[in-house]
Amino acid sequence: AWSIERPPGDTAGCTFCHTSSEERCSTCHQRHQFNPAVARHSEQCKACHWGKDHRDWEAYDISIHGVVYQVNKWNPAEFDFSKKLADADYVGPTCQYCHMRGGHHNVQRLSTVYTSMGMSNADRGAPLWKEKRDTWVSVCDDCHSPRFARENLQAMDEACKDAGLKYTETFKVAENLMLDGMGEPMPKDLAPDWSGQHIWSLKIGAYHDGPKYGGAQGESGEFRMSNCSDIERICFESVGYWMTYIMKGMAHGSWNDATYCDGSFGMDRWLVKAKAASEQARRFTALEKKTGINWVPSEFWRKGDYLEQLTGTRIVKEFPGKTIFDLCPEPGWLDT
Repeated sequence: AWSIERPPGDTAGCTFCHTSSEERCSTCHQRHQFNPAVARHSEQCKACHWGKDHRDWEAYDISIHGVVYQVNKWNPAEFDFSKKLADADYVGPTCQYCHMRGGHHNVQRLSTVYTSMGMSNADRGAPLWKEKRDTWVSVCDDCHSPRFARENLQAMDEACKDAGLKYTETFKVAENLMLDGMGEPMPKDLAPDWSGQHIWSLKIGAYHDGPKYGGAQGESGEFRMSNCSDIERICFESVGYWMTYIMKGMAHGSWNDATYCDGSFGMDRWLVKAKAASEQARRFTALEKKTGINWVPSEFWRKGDYLEQLTGTRIVKEFPGKTIFDLCPEPGWLDT
């Protein structure tokens, strides 16, 4: 939703990759060369798979595997890119070697417990994921022992679990503030969200149902990057950025990334920021109540040149009384 609600100029980095680029051979094979040897270089993945909320390239690049690749990639004795992936015997793994093992083009086939890039609090050891996890280990044991691979997979599980605890607590601080009527501003005081309604921005799908959160059952507020309270933005960044850093870092063997580069330490900081914002709001509310001040949110939360460009505002102006759910009611429309 944080892309859907925004004008096209804001989301060029999203739409460039998440459109026909995903379906074209030339995205990876380069139409001016179309040479398989070029497509086998890790850099081919870099154009799309990097950035704050999907930190694949950075995690790989500064990992042990990435350093081995960068140091040796010009030496054909160590990386012979003329060979098919099925015959590759590299000194270290490339993106393609692990994710497209044997030349298989279904990249997600060899991922492990994807869960929205680590943002879902899943039980990663549940029987549901066993086949994926076993397959993941089978890729690592080309070079490592199965025990080593499983130990690293367990380390990722633990890091994701810790991140989930921090995010759940961050989320709860924001939720309690909103339920107590102390959010600054509250959803009703904002311009319409992406759906054309005034739903709390951290109300996810069927969770947190009821009039206190806004919206009908199953309707989702989703995360908002703009025109939301500071504490909600903190929650967005905590899960959308730092939580994914942790999962991507651990998955690619970039342990420093998972800890220092706004990974675990970043989540610590954002949890403190959320608690501080909540504490300040509660103190202000107590003072206002004692002194008889009736705070009214400023008008810029409802109206503004930029807000006029957002999807929700346009729906309300052009289709009065309708929401995006009325305009696009077909089953599965949002998924496609």
